[in-house]
Amino acid sequence: MKTLITALLFALSATFVFASDVIGFWTTIDDETKEAKSVVQIYEYKGKIYGRVVDVLKDKNATAKLPGAPKIIGLDIIWNLKKDGDEYSGGKILDPQKGKVYGCEIWRDGENLIVRGKIAFFGRNQTWLPNKTFKGDGKPLTPEIPVKD
Repeated sequence: MKTLITALLFALSATFVFASDVIGFWTTIDDETKEAKSVVQIYEYKGKIYGRVVDVLKDKNATAKLPGAPKIIGLDIIWNLKKDGDEYSGGKILDPQKGKVYGCEIWRDGENLIVRGKIAFFGRNQTWLPNKTFKGDGKPLTPEIPVKD
């Protein structure tokens, strides 16, 4: 019995450790200019991983190209990722500048977060850098998916 309880506690703690390896604040880098573009908070909600833009580093009035043109700050751009080995997959990512939704995978590469947007087998990776200065307000986040799947 003691062995079973120990195994269950280990499994639960391992699940938390895996999720916590991507949870936090990440600085996105513009593909063209290579400059820091925004800060995304990766968070967990009901066992799935989500990502919300919490700061835009250049154009604070930027809007997404979606019906109703919501502000980018506060917009969930990643949703419904599930743990799959060493990565999270099966979710979606929104490119707010183009208004397009793609399949999404994320994983850690050392200190950085690799974010892959894809259509079928084709896709491209972005490297997001850890943001250790942005603190947020500490309130738990509830996903607000901007488009219907």
